[in-house]
Amino acid sequence: MINVNQNVEFNKNFKDFNETKCRYRIAKGSAGSGKSVNVAMDFILKLSDPYYQGANLLVLRKTEDTNRDSTFAELESAIIKVFGNYAEHVWKITRNPLMMECKTTGSRIIFRGMYDEKQREKIKSITVKVGKLVWIWLEEATEFEESDIDILDDRLRGNLAEINPNLYYQMTFTFNPVSASHWIKAKFFDVEDPDYFTHHSTYLQNRFIDEAYHKRMMRRKERDPDGYRVYGLGDWGELGGLIFTNFEVKEFDTTPDMFDSMYLGQDFGYNHANAILTLGFKDGDVYICNELYVYEKDTSEIIQLAEGKFNKNLVMWCDSAEPDRIHMWKKAGYYRAQGVKKTPFQEEKVLAGATKKTYINSQIDWLKQRKIFIHPSCVNTIKEIQQWKWKKDRETNLYIDEPVDINDDAMAALRYGCTTKMQQRASLLEVL
Repeated sequence: MINVNQNVEFNKNFKDFNETKCRYRIAKGSAGSGKSVNVAMDFILKLSDPYYQGANLLVLRKTEDTNRDSTFAELESAIIKVFGNYAEHVWKITRNPLMMECKTTGSRIIFRGMYDEKQREKIKSITVKVGKLVWIWLEEATEFEESDIDILDDRLRGNLAEINPNLYYQMTFTFNPVSASHWIKAKFFDVEDPDYFTHHSTYLQNRFIDEAYHKRMMRRKERDPDGYRVYGLGDWGELGGLIFTNFEVKEFDTTPDMFDSMYLGQDFGYNHANAILTLGFKDGDVYICNELYVYEKDTSEIIQLAEGKFNKNLVMWCDSAEPDRIHMWKKAGYYRAQGVKKTPFQEEKVLAGATKKTYINSQIDWLKQRKIFIHPSCVNTIKEIQQWKWKKDRETNLYIDEPVDINDDAMAALRYGCTTKMQQRASLLEVL
């Protein structure tokens, strides 16, 4: 038998979490708290151990593709940390489709998504080579709907004693607590239940975090105190101060025939996200149909990722501060890519003495007068819109008419993508 790397270390605050056999173990915490790294390491150790022979793991993100750069990467890293040079002798890893299988126990790790009925049906038809599906991990659990949990819960049934008396059914949730109104809080944190094990962690407890990360968090604490409470301290997001409440997440047909018109919006980024959205417009409402949301990719890489995902014939409204990038998109076939003109427009006729609204605020006003429908596959857009808030005045602690300028990349792409419609509205009002 190949020995496990004796130097593998955990953060001590996860000891009880890793040992609990409660049916539901829920880890909320700040960014950088180490919860996802811990869960990945915990599962690899258990699935590699003959003590848990017959166990299989289902790993989920709301959108299946996002597993590749998150859960899959975390689990692969855990395998390397645990087994070092012997990793390939213990685990077989395939990337198309994503799947992992322990060669010594036969246990499998299967990756799926749940954003539409087709993906949900794939969940119901999962089969395993050895044993049963006994563990489920939901990463970024706030992306899921409560009805998703019911479907998954139904998969965890049957007599495990016949397979291995050491096995137990368990669902694991890991997430940043974006909103205090989320169903996860009401279901798991606001009640007491012996089947629930809840856990809270922050980056301050993670002994593997480097000094640069601490400095980044301190800058966030200074610029965005409310965001720091969620992403720095792992507290539930406040209900007040949200910019948009006029949105709904629901499945809808995204084919062009369903809309009066369609446009693309793109906010350029590298260290912060580069976000691209396809927007549909129908009967005055806005539909966010799909997204591409990536970090630390150059423009040529993003163009490759966008291939086949976006309609090149649509007008693409981009941040005008990056003309070179716009030129690259034009060369890639997006001939109608162009920069937005960042000047205020008036939703209403300007009265004598009235001051013009800022560029961003005028866009926000326009969007607040419409219903925004978001396809469930747009998980990053959903996350941003649930937490995009107004800033607070430091002296009065009251919200001011200025948005927080952190984690707003999809919101910028949304605003840019509506440019044509906003200009049409402004022109009509000038005529009137």
